[in-house]
Amino acid sequence: MRETADWLKGLGIKRVVLQSTGVYWIPLQDVLERAGLEVAVVDARGTKNLPGRKSDVQECQWIRKLDIYGLLRDCFQLPAAMRAIRTLWRLRQRWVTEAGRTIQQMQKALIVMNVQLANALNDIAGKTGMAIMRAMVEGERNPWKLAALRDVRVQATEEEIAHSMAGNWRPDVLFELKQLLATYDFLQQQMTDCDLQLQKEMQAQPTRPSQKTEAGAAAALLAPATDADQAKNKLRPRPQKAKKNQPAFDLQAELKRALGVDLTRIDGIHVMTAQTLYAELGPDLGAAFPSEDHFASWLMLAPKKDVSGGKVIRHYSIHSRNRVAQALRMAAESLHDSHSYLGARYRALRGRLRCGVKAVKAMARYLACLIYRMLTKGEDWVDRGAAYFEQKRQARELHHLQHRAAAIGMQLVAAN
Repeated sequence: MRETADWLKGLGIKRVVLQSTGVYWIPLQDVLERAGLEVAVVDARGTKNLPGRKSDVQECQWIRKLDIYGLLRDCFQLPAAMRAIRTLWRLRQRWVTEAGRTIQQMQKALIVMNVQLANALNDIAGKTGMAIMRAMVEGERNPWKLAALRDVRVQATEEEIAHSMAGNWRPDVLFELKQLLATYDFLQQQMTDCDLQLQKEMQAQPTRPSQKTEAGAAAALLAPATDADQAKNKLRPRPQKAKKNQPAFDLQAELKRALGVDLTRIDGIHVMTAQTLYAELGPDLGAAFPSEDHFASWLMLAPKKDVSGGKVIRHYSIHSRNRVAQALRMAAESLHDSHSYLGARYRALRGRLRCGVKAVKAMARYLACLIYRMLTKGEDWVDRGAAYFEQKRQARELHHLQHRAAAIGMQLVAAN
């Protein structure tokens, strides 16, 4: 590959276009970028509008022609300084997923032996569940001795736990459970190692100053705040409960330093969601996306429609595997029972659209726009509450009814 870079530079080539096929383009991109060449990665779907190119040579010639005519758009590329964080975070998410599957296999092994531990414990991978399973594989069979390992915070009594431990102790399944516990411990150690390396990479990132400008300071988000609301939020910060699989170090403080804003102030955006966005996109969204509409379209959260002759023929959706979009969808769905402005908006969308999937997508787009504004303009999100949203919704409905009544020569009169 180094010979290829030298050969291209010898020919006076300054720009190289690659198709994003699998992972084969990644090492070539690294070599060409280190050689000082401009590398543009394009989606293969944008180069297959015409048939007839059956060889790699013809395909390269066609890509060159399209690029010269300006018909190819560069794919989003994460800055080189951020790629290590993205690799570590994806690797950590993979370990978390594998650990979840291992817990499911533990549950299956217990059920095969008729050990109904899940009926007494909400989480068999908690302190009590793990202590009981480790004692089981070490040879303990007395249900009351196993139940004595109960943590004081568990709501179930020792009698209830002992009653659920009356199982059939099969040696083969106990061996399987032993192997699963060893696998789970290995995955937990892998996550710990990832956390240590991730912490080093996060601390090496520069501190990003606040992007608040005069226009951004004057502009309000979709739910504007008053001085009283801002003072109330400063006095009463919204602490978030740490998730079980959250890194051990203070990830929220590192994100606030690297991003310049605290994205967790937005309801539904947990620190893990903010870290996914930071690892996949970096801190500067304005450099890659000109507007929040471009950002939502790149996430495939914007409405897709076919228009012919100025008329909308059909609406359709495109399946997306974008990690940021999936995280925002999960954040949107978590707002179902939230007593906040965003929670009220999400419930209103579900009622108006009459489709949970569409409401989740619409709310995820709304969250994406809020994140874009916070990262590009430095605006702060202040929750005004569900009552504020209902007040604004009723005012919009009243204005709409007054407009319809005026259109037919009538006037609304308030009921006594």
